[in-house]
Amino acid sequence: MRYALISDVHANLPALDAVLADIRRVHADALYHLGDLVGYAPWPNEVVARITEERIAGVAGNYDSTVATGYKHCGCRYENEQQEALSHVSYEWTREHASATTKRALAALPFRIDVRPLGGHVSGPTLTLVHGSHALNTVYVTDDRGDDFLSNMARAVGARAGDVIAFGHTHKPWHRIVNDIHFVNTGSVGRPKDGDWRAGYVVLSFSPSGMDVEFRRVEYDVERAAQAILESALPDEFAWHLRSGGKSLVAG
Repeated sequence: MRYALISDVHANLPALDAVLADIRRVHADALYHLGDLVGYAPWPNEVVARITEERIAGVAGNYDSTVATGYKHCGCRYENEQQEALSHVSYEWTREHASATTKRALAALPFRIDVRPLGGHVSGPTLTLVHGSHALNTVYVTDDRGDDFLSNMARAVGARAGDVIAFGHTHKPWHRIVNDIHFVNTGSVGRPKDGDWRAGYVVLSFSPSGMDVEFRRVEYDVERAAQAILESALPDEFAWHLRSGGKSLVAG
């Protein structure tokens, strides 16, 4: 079984459409999203509509749950005052422009999904999908987290040897194995932060002999996305963020 996992689309419709086209080319058997469908780009309603039309199941990111509930902020992490100020502008813009239909769809997203890729009738791995961590969708599980942190995360979700825990939120892809448990960050479709502007996602291939991880990058019309931001009331800095692959001072 081949599972395509996407995360952190962040209202970037051109990036999402390019990734969905690539997923069709790689013939994934199933597709899930790991949250943060909205925020930072001007297509929140269109992205949620596309996810709904394609019947893509997924979990709630911090941006999804805060927009859906009208929380006071998006739950994002800031490195400086500029990041915080721009992030608040994005959050208020998204809350204002997200339709009632979009907010209902975001509110209905579960916190966690467990999948048995080899079926429930045989002993096999469990694939656990969350946005941030097992406890909160605002926790950043970055690649510099220690093995103890990841082991505690595995125990909290009930993971066993051979299982996979997949998440997003940091916008940077990575894969590590701790105590024979796989930890996979999908990266970001719509707002990468690793210096590569291309949309990112991951394909996990499961077989009785094990699991393979393939990180994929997809070119898309980044200028269309950047220009749409510039023509909106969203901060212009967000356009540069897309063009540079996150080499800006803007939060995520």
